[in-house]
Amino acid sequence: MFKANTLLGDRIWSPDSANRLTRGLVLSVAGSMFIAACARIQVPMWPVPITMLTFAVLFVGLVYGPRLAAATVSLYLAQGIAGLPVFAAGSGIAYLMGPTGGYLLACLPAAFVAGTLAQRGWGTQAGRVFLAMLAGSFIFYLVGAGWLAGFVGPEKAIAAGVVPFLVGDALKAMLAAALLPAAWSLLPRDA
Repeated sequence: MFKANTLLGDRIWSPDSANRLTRGLVLSVAGSMFIAACARIQVPMWPVPITMLTFAVLFVGLVYGPRLAAATVSLYLAQGIAGLPVFAAGSGIAYLMGPTGGYLLACLPAAFVAGTLAQRGWGTQAGRVFLAMLAGSFIFYLVGAGWLAGFVGPEKAIAAGVVPFLVGDALKAMLAAALLPAAWSLLPRDA
């Protein structure tokens, strides 16, 4: 059973609005632009750069919920596949099939899991937001490093595709755990 009003996106712009399609389109486009901007914030490394992509994807999941987050991430991936410069470095299907492709493909299940957790009440309290972010990060590691292992082998995939990201992802989880409860505190209690 889902709790009512557990998604920040629903509290800010109710899905019961007169034009649900417009709401979905506007939020998906805005979310995909947020993800694209965060993907460009990076520390260059090889074979996988450290970016704010994972933060943005999981944050969108926690704010939008599973379905709207999945639609938003799908739009983001489609933009990149179509050649728009939304990925960290590069675009197109060839880029998606490269060493970082697994991390991009992980965006969809990671956002969905974060959104599902938020829908179950994990998007309002700092501790739960932190844990939801870590759960999403685990999906990125599993899918991304699994894919990367096909290029560099399992040991190097863990060394290059997981270990360097652990501290950064913990910091991203702390950032989300600070931002989401703060955003909730700004909303009127009766909304």
